[in-house]
Amino acid sequence: MENKKRVVIAEDHTILRAGLRALLSLQDDIEVIGEAGDGREAVRVVDEHVPDLLLIDLSM
Repeated sequence: MENKKRVVIAEDHTILRAGLRALLSLQDDIEVIGEAGDGREAVRVVDEHVPDLLLIDLSM
């Protein structure tokens, strides 16, 4: 499918991050292009991959 939304997941809990990736991978119109475990890594991954959407845990 064309026009997939490119997503980065930023979450400090590994199991939750893996679960989000698994759920999103079931969607035909979403592609998880990166993950981050903390804020600094999230900035680096977003700069590198330029996603359409960033799912971020605001309390991490």
